[in-house]
Amino acid sequence: MTTGKGARPFNHPLAIAAMTLTAIALLLLMSGDAGAQTTRKPASSLKADSTNTVTFSREVFRYDAAGRRDPFVSLIKSSEIRPTISDLRLTTIAYDPQGRNSVAVLRDLGTKEQYRVKVGTPLGRMRVVRIDPKVVTFALEEFGFSRQESLAIGDTTIKRTP
Repeated sequence: MTTGKGARPFNHPLAIAAMTLTAIALLLLMSGDAGAQTTRKPASSLKADSTNTVTFSREVFRYDAAGRRDPFVSLIKSSEIRPTISDLRLTTIAYDPQGRNSVAVLRDLGTKEQYRVKVGTPLGRMRVVRIDPKVVTFALEEFGFSRQESLAIGDTTIKRTP
């Protein structure tokens, strides 16, 4: 965009395009109104027309496995997904100061199932990495990446009513 003395606002490419589109739209509206006025018929003279019947075609897919895996079925089973870290509540830790025999007890809030875990125990897509006196640390494997999350006893992030 130029700001010189001789610059006109209508020389800008966007302004030219906008004016062209406006002119085309006006021409189409005017021709559309004229055509609509000449082709209108009274409602009483209209007859049922069978050419306006709408038909739908549906494409159906069928997969012949012939010893191969069905590509439309998920590779992850639902038992491999659950439980998630947000579904678990840490209830008890039996801590061993030497770090070899610590055990944590977790409860699944959705299914009320109880899990007793040690370091290295897999739990869904998670694995217990470390057990401290009040915290259990998990390694989560998702989409080829590994991250760590912790669960603590008496976690204050849960809103409690007095």
